[in-house]
Amino acid sequence: MTFLAYRVEEFEEGMQANWQECSVEHLPEGDVLIEVHYSSLNYKDALSASGNKGVTRAFPHTPGIDAAGVVLDSSNAKFKPGDEVVVFGYDLGMNTAGGFGQQIRVPANWVLNKPATLGFAESMSWGTAGFTAALSIQKLERAGIKPENGAVVVTGASGGVGSVAVALLAKLGYEVIAVSGKAEQTGFLKSLGAKQVIGREEIMAAKGKAMAKPLYQAAVDTVGGNMVAALIPQIQPEGAVTTCGMISGIKFEASVFPFILRGISLLGVDSVEIRLEEKQNILNKVATEWALPLESQTTEIGRGQLSEVLAKILAGQGVGRYRLNLNKE
Repeated sequence: MTFLAYRVEEFEEGMQANWQECSVEHLPEGDVLIEVHYSSLNYKDALSASGNKGVTRAFPHTPGIDAAGVVLDSSNAKFKPGDEVVVFGYDLGMNTAGGFGQQIRVPANWVLNKPATLGFAESMSWGTAGFTAALSIQKLERAGIKPENGAVVVTGASGGVGSVAVALLAKLGYEVIAVSGKAEQTGFLKSLGAKQVIGREEIMAAKGKAMAKPLYQAAVDTVGGNMVAALIPQIQPEGAVTTCGMISGIKFEASVFPFILRGISLLGVDSVEIRLEEKQNILNKVATEWALPLESQTTEIGRGQLSEVLAKILAGQGVGRYRLNLNKE
């Protein structure tokens, strides 16, 4: 029995990607065979689909770091045919055939039980980007960041991680300041709960300063690079900055003064290799007390639109969340 998968292949003239018929023999070894109903689109998927060897080493390859679907077969007693499951992170879609295929086969210790209150489509509106936003906010809470203590900045606010972070922080009662280079998305960001939308230049004005006026209690940074360096001097005493992205660069230079004189924390957020139990906890949380109406910020696409939307995300032109319906042409 065959299934469709989005295969990226390497040729002398460059990378090419298209939908192909595949069989289970194309899949890697694993404990659990899953029929994928939905996946989601993330920056890492766009990198993999473009042939980035820092993400995916060998081609042909099927990207897709997220998947939601039904167990078809399992050699592990924890799962049985018919179970509804979610997979995100680990090596899925990087060097293991991922969720842009209608079937995947993975180790059992990558697989999460989908909460009954969370539909397949809704789980992929969250996807890795949404889960990363939730993990970032959980880190801020654990660092003592509270709604009554000041504003929280979200960089890259119109993107996948940023838009969910804005909406979730607003739901939890925080004053949210959204940072975006897309002035045309101001209305969208305010509809998610941002109290104020500012341009990147307002944050970047502090780049190179050891200390600046402490304007913000905390920040959720999704872009990396010099943005992190510019944020750190503007954080209030005992505040914190989470960082999870690198679209603006992988390096930054900053002074130790804000860490020593204000006691701020810089918190890295990993959504890939964290413990399975922690992933299940965050999945359960977004299905219950942290539930969001993400449909308003999610664009569902079919297979035929995948290449176009991946190119848009790679170019930094994506807005909100993108969900792939594997059964939609």
